[in-house]
Amino acid sequence: MKSNRLMRWLAIVGQVIIFVLPLMGYAQNNTLPPNIIYIYADDLGYGDISPYGQKRIKTPYLDQMAKEGMQFTNHYTSTPVCAPARCMLLTGKHGGHSYIRGNYEMGGFPDSLEGGQMPLPEGTYTLAKMLKKAGYATGLIGKWGLGMHNTTGSPLKQGFDYYFGYLDQKQAHNYYPSHLWENDQYVKLGNPDIFVHRSVDSLKADDTDFDYFKGNSYAPGLMTDKALRFIERSKERRFFLYLPYTIPHVSLQAPDEYVNQYKDRFNDQPYYGQHGYAATKYPRATYAALISYLDAQVGLILQKLKELGLDERTIVMFSSDNGTAFNGGVDYTFFDSTAGLRGLKMDVFEGGIKEPFLVRWPGKIKPNSKTDHVSAQYDLMATIADLIGEDAGNTDGISFLPTLLGKEKKQKQHKFLYFEYPEKGGQLAIRKGDWKAIKLNMKGNRKAKWMLFNLGEDPRETNDLAQQHAELLHEFDRIVAREHQPAHILDWEIVDNKLQNEKR
Repeated sequence: MKSNRLMRWLAIVGQVIIFVLPLMGYAQNNTLPPNIIYIYADDLGYGDISPYGQKRIKTPYLDQMAKEGMQFTNHYTSTPVCAPARCMLLTGKHGGHSYIRGNYEMGGFPDSLEGGQMPLPEGTYTLAKMLKKAGYATGLIGKWGLGMHNTTGSPLKQGFDYYFGYLDQKQAHNYYPSHLWENDQYVKLGNPDIFVHRSVDSLKADDTDFDYFKGNSYAPGLMTDKALRFIERSKERRFFLYLPYTIPHVSLQAPDEYVNQYKDRFNDQPYYGQHGYAATKYPRATYAALISYLDAQVGLILQKLKELGLDERTIVMFSSDNGTAFNGGVDYTFFDSTAGLRGLKMDVFEGGIKEPFLVRWPGKIKPNSKTDHVSAQYDLMATIADLIGEDAGNTDGISFLPTLLGKEKKQKQHKFLYFEYPEKGGQLAIRKGDWKAIKLNMKGNRKAKWMLFNLGEDPRETNDLAQQHAELLHEFDRIVAREHQPAHILDWEIVDNKLQNEKR
């Protein structure tokens, strides 16, 4: 009997030791994995915020993030458009391996036809699933774009404990929607019916025509409210909050108090909806207002962390899904939204894929630091896996955690970044060191020729050096042959697999 009691007592002590010792180690080394907040802007250009050179738009809280954290100057989205960028961010795959590679639309614009985009399949290993396995509370608040509530793509089936926002990207064209979604439930809002793709008559338009595009409940504000509540109720445990705001994606709709800060400063001329999306009396002022509004939401998140004593226990990241938009009244030239880079949203030139990226973690990341480490959003899975001690699975990414912690000598480098984008004619891009190779219009010509640029000498991609470096082009062909996996739908297949196999 005494022997049995002793064995039970030793077993209990053993379990306590197994549980407590790692925690003691974490406390001793001050390396307990932090809370994680990832804020994702929508169609924000590389030069749209002041840490990256913006002169006309005020972003004091993003300025604060840059001063208190690290600014990346060579960070890329995984692909230059919404849904696939989000898929690659959350799965750690580049465009040659990702399940979702384009904006495959389902349904239509009316509520009755809401169908979302192609859903993530069952069994996808996502960032949220990895973090949930590690004991994190997981929340998504914002724009999803990876499947409706009644599909395998529901956020609840892809690792999130809680979600609120837009499921269908088409619905997100309206900042005053009729409804949003919360945990697979339809949440009706008190907004009038607004069809944002209705243009107005430029010869007869008055204030009432522009006021048609205003509502009562502003979706980004609702998202911030939900985000603050999620942080509040998760404060006693580790949490991951993915915050993909819709700002500054058109339509140009912003609260009057923010528009009024800018409406007399830019010599604005009305936009009547002639190029799609909502008409607005002050398009430049409204674009600036959207970005300042987003900045203010970042400020509210940072303030909440300080109020709850979570500041030093939380890493906050901020980036964008792709480059600046080109329609809906956006005047990217006036704001120099690309910071002089070539290309826009839907382009694999630098202006379409190079993104702002700020990371703040007080006490861990050196304040006011910058890095030129070449990284991509498909690195996030590997980075967070490294941060929390989990397995990232079969990822194309490389952890940039050493860079964040100032351990540059331990930082692994990409041999290349790979971009494959089947829309806008079909495009490829590969960055290898300072060299960047691009192919365009591949759907019409699978044998399209490479363009080649030296980003170190020519960051605006104006001087094509392809004819002078045939040996590099052969290397890029071999990379495509290795990295391209056939897409699961014909619409996304842009590489001639037979020709590529011959080059292996």
